[in-house]
Amino acid sequence: MPAGPSDDDVVLAARELYRFYRAGEEETLALRGVSLRVRRGETVAVVGPSGAGKSTLLACLAGLDEPSGGEVRVAGVRISHRPETERARLRARHVGVLLQSHNLLPHLTVRDNIRLAQHAVRGRPAVRAAALLEQMGLGRRSGALPRQLSGGELARAGLAVALANSPAVLLADEPTGELDGVTEELVLRMLRDRAADGCAVLIVTHSAEAVRGADRVITLDDGRAREGHEGHEGTAQAKESSHVLR
Repeated sequence: MPAGPSDDDVVLAARELYRFYRAGEEETLALRGVSLRVRRGETVAVVGPSGAGKSTLLACLAGLDEPSGGEVRVAGVRISHRPETERARLRARHVGVLLQSHNLLPHLTVRDNIRLAQHAVRGRPAVRAAALLEQMGLGRRSGALPRQLSGGELARAGLAVALANSPAVLLADEPTGELDGVTEELVLRMLRDRAADGCAVLIVTHSAEAVRGADRVITLDDGRAREGHEGHEGTAQAKESSHVLR
């Protein structure tokens, strides 16, 4: 990706994010001043040990959780520090989220899960849903319930649901965590295709293949961010970042 992005290129931005949790008298600081920017068409991998704050960061970026301090902007609009209903509305318009649970309601078919996620989509949602199912190789499985799908099919169905609203930003939490090598490569290729179409993609991952395919790599450790700049050739030496990550 070219250096020095303009503000128009940035579709996901977080500034000085903090997240505190309290349990009785005990306080945990999950995020410690994390800042980042992701451009249109860029793939960023977020890595780090368990408990480093990766899933907390993704939840704050998606508007699923509120940061204790700092702010998140998606497509130029502040999504943080709003009522939950407003965050949900903005997420439905701008953000696709792929969780480890695959985003699927167990009592709905694959097709109906996609249609449910399209409530903010204009135009011809049924046509887009059918196209997504074909792209994911699920055209013949559209009427299946989640429990009737294999692990690879579940991963692809979850990705289809995340893409149902044609998001500007796609956030994925361990999208290949339990997949075999062939299915992992298929899902990662689909994520790369979305980035090639202009979507900003951020992946929380432990996958070496996902890291190698990323444009940039951000490491979280004890709630702090540091960045390596060369995902395609393997992670470069990570460096401490106290400024906005570029």
